[in-house]
Amino acid sequence: MKNFILIGAAGYIAPRHIKAISETKNNLIAVCDVSDSVGILDSYFKDAELLSTENQLKHFIKKNQGEIDYISICTPNFLHMDFIRLALTHKIDVICEKPLVLNLDDLDEIESLERKYNSKVWTILQLRLHQSIKKFKTSFEKNDTKNIRVNLKYITARGNWYDKSWKGDTKKSGGISFNIGIHLFDMLNYVFGEYISLKILRKNAKTIEGELTFQKASVHWFLSIDFSELPKDAVIGEKSTFRSITFGDTEIEFSQGFTDLHTISYTEILAGRGFRAKDAKVSIEIAEDINKVQDIK
Repeated sequence: MKNFILIGAAGYIAPRHIKAISETKNNLIAVCDVSDSVGILDSYFKDAELLSTENQLKHFIKKNQGEIDYISICTPNFLHMDFIRLALTHKIDVICEKPLVLNLDDLDEIESLERKYNSKVWTILQLRLHQSIKKFKTSFEKNDTKNIRVNLKYITARGNWYDKSWKGDTKKSGGISFNIGIHLFDMLNYVFGEYISLKILRKNAKTIEGELTFQKASVHWFLSIDFSELPKDAVIGEKSTFRSITFGDTEIEFSQGFTDLHTISYTEILAGRGFRAKDAKVSIEIAEDINKVQDIK
């Protein structure tokens, strides 16, 4: 049984990590968050300590040095690197939500710190573990298909709150290329190979459209958090998310099957088979390249 600390316990994604720690038969000994809305702990780890400040966290780590195996990071994106540094300098392994970091320079620093402190950083790239994506990749490689044309559309609509939260601040979230697109870019690299080029066709704070060229495919992609971009059938069905990947007459269905992917991710990490910083490099490079392009109407 491994001992975990989780940072960012009151956030949206934290329950999936808490559940994964429980379902892999490990122990969450403390959580850290400026918010005390962490009642979910009663369902999994009622004895976990609540730390409300970074100083309390540092004191807890010092007091329990050698007893902490992993720190799981579920904070807003711009805080990831600070807490990764904190963990690694105390020789504690890290499991970090997407996006791992917001630029390639931080990624290089992570790999340097890993070597210096002989510790590991693992990241969550759950679409690589999605059964539909895995089956498609296997079929694609078996048929030795090359230079196919792919269309990807991902709309996950967000209300007015989004712009006023940290997610609406590009400096804190990385914008929708990082906050929404990072897993999709990783999945495309995972399936279609080396990233070759990028072209942006449309770009604003809520919607980005472009062309990505990979070793084995050309991808027209569309990302949006704008309700007005949802297809009519999605609106009629009262859904706020629409996902579609097509090539030719074939569509890959991956709207379902997300429920247990964090638990599977933790299982793989604990077995030493998870995804490391280097695995996230291409998706971060793509998102960073997108952010270098000015808005296009």
